[in-house]
Amino acid sequence: MPQPPDTRPADTGVIHDIGYRGYTGPRLGRAYATRSLFTQSLRAAYGLGRSGKSKVLPMLVLGVVTVPAVIFVAIAVSLHREELPTEYTGYLSNLSLVISIFLASQAPVLLSRDLRYNTVPLYFSRPITRTDYVRAKFAAMACAQLLLMVAPLLVLYVGALLGGMDFAHNTGQFLYGLAAAVLYALVPTSVALVIAASTPRRGFGVAAIMGYLAVSSTVAAIAVGLSTPGSARADTAQWAALISPNGLVDALVNEAFDLGAGFDRRHAPGGLGLLVFALVAALMVVGAYRLLLRRYRNF
Repeated sequence: MPQPPDTRPADTGVIHDIGYRGYTGPRLGRAYATRSLFTQSLRAAYGLGRSGKSKVLPMLVLGVVTVPAVIFVAIAVSLHREELPTEYTGYLSNLSLVISIFLASQAPVLLSRDLRYNTVPLYFSRPITRTDYVRAKFAAMACAQLLLMVAPLLVLYVGALLGGMDFAHNTGQFLYGLAAAVLYALVPTSVALVIAASTPRRGFGVAAIMGYLAVSSTVAAIAVGLSTPGSARADTAQWAALISPNGLVDALVNEAFDLGAGFDRRHAPGGLGLLVFALVAALMVVGAYRLLLRRYRNF
């Protein structure tokens, strides 16, 4: 005999109290988020917090720029010399190619990867603004470059003092080197970041940055090398350094602090040249920063 249909009301569901509570702690805000982005970006420039292979190139470059400084100090101390065999600013100038390799390889890490994986809008979903993002990334790459150059300068300075060399002379040279390091950390870095922010492909960014820095430096060096030493044409050829961020810094520092020697010495030609070179360096940094702000305005 068929059973009558079940006329009991169906279950309408049960609400369980899982103890969810809203966040009532402190809100750290924009400043904390910006500092965190700066710290994370600075660490990323040296491969910290990333895979092992990401650390190889930054640490290799750091070793390449530091080991020769150790050797110079060891030679000077063992031979009981009164001065180091190199100027502090000249040391940075001679290693500009290695420093450029670090810049070209790591600037796209900070910017191109965010564009490629579409993570830029996620940053702006937090309290930070587009200006905060650009400021944090710019400062992180500049500090990464500065740390790379200050490390060998400290080795030279501390080694010279421990070796009994003149304190006043080495302190002055060390301060000149710090000034050069700051300029190297600002001028070429600003140009490299603009290039890196223009493409989501890291490989394209690396090639474009390295190509520009290498070609512009080579053209400026050829222009100076082809000029006749001591002639008016030699001073005219120095203006070619304006197309090269590295050459611009080299010429500006040498003229400002009366450093360098030899017919191929880079220098801003005279007082007018010093003023123009300083102005161009400032325009490069400010202009690049403004271009970065414009690049991220529509995200």
